[in-house]
Amino acid sequence: MNDMISKIKPLGTSTGKIVYSSHCQNILDLSIVETMEIFKSSGVILFRGFGVTPKHMKDFSEKFSGRHIIDFTKVSIDSDKFVNFVDGGMDSLIPHSENSCFPFRPDVIWFCCTVPAEQEGETLFWDGVRVWEELSQESKQLFLSKRLKFSYNNVPLDRLKEFIGSNANTIDDIKRILDSLDGVSYQFNDDKTVSVEYTCSSVVKNKYNHQNAFANHFWVYQKKTEEAIFEDGSRASDEVADEIETIFDKLTEKIPWEAGDLVMMDNSRFLHGRGAFNDNRRRVFTTLSNLKF
Repeated sequence: MNDMISKIKPLGTSTGKIVYSSHCQNILDLSIVETMEIFKSSGVILFRGFGVTPKHMKDFSEKFSGRHIIDFTKVSIDSDKFVNFVDGGMDSLIPHSENSCFPFRPDVIWFCCTVPAEQEGETLFWDGVRVWEELSQESKQLFLSKRLKFSYNNVPLDRLKEFIGSNANTIDDIKRILDSLDGVSYQFNDDKTVSVEYTCSSVVKNKYNHQNAFANHFWVYQKKTEEAIFEDGSRASDEVADEIETIFDKLTEKIPWEAGDLVMMDNSRFLHGRGAFNDNRRRVFTTLSNLKF
């Protein structure tokens, strides 16, 4: 049985929506069609009052997903490695779109909270469409003309096989899959590792409304490293960095967690991060997937 969604409210000042449980609904009974219609227009849904656990999150996400993606940067909590704790620590995390520095970018990032921080610790998010609209014409031209480059040296072959998925059984399979990906160059090394370079635009066409979105990993590399960011070996100027920081500060939205909350976020449009907190009991989990609709 697919229950209709009866109570919806705005999520902050964003296009996002809060969907509330009605009469102790089981989240697995919600209408898939109606949920997808809300998701396509809003980009972020916070499901509240459903008492979601990490297992519920995985089961619910499977209704919408053609494939889940392993995230090797996080600690797994289940046997199939698809449900993870979010990044450890209690410090803030700056805006990024999940796995946007890899050629295996998920359509959706799912979050669920079992224990919120007593104070603060909200998940933050930014609408990449609005960020792009706020950028100056000069900065837009910069990001349209220069692609981002990410390099990964000596990746273990077994790790790469797992990341690519079940179709990567042989080296020829891996080469075929890597050859099919835009912006990917690679070299197999004698020590059974692979070195990979990935170039991509910082401007993404949103999956559903096809608008330009500044949804990427640029800000992580700009703020956390002194490495070249662009394919030509350059970095953004301080003036561009200051402009982007001002825009992020202006457009920050918050998910004020309650126990049992679930979030479904369009990873082709939105960036996310985290506010700092001081409560080691906080528990937020995540899984990544590509949609089948």
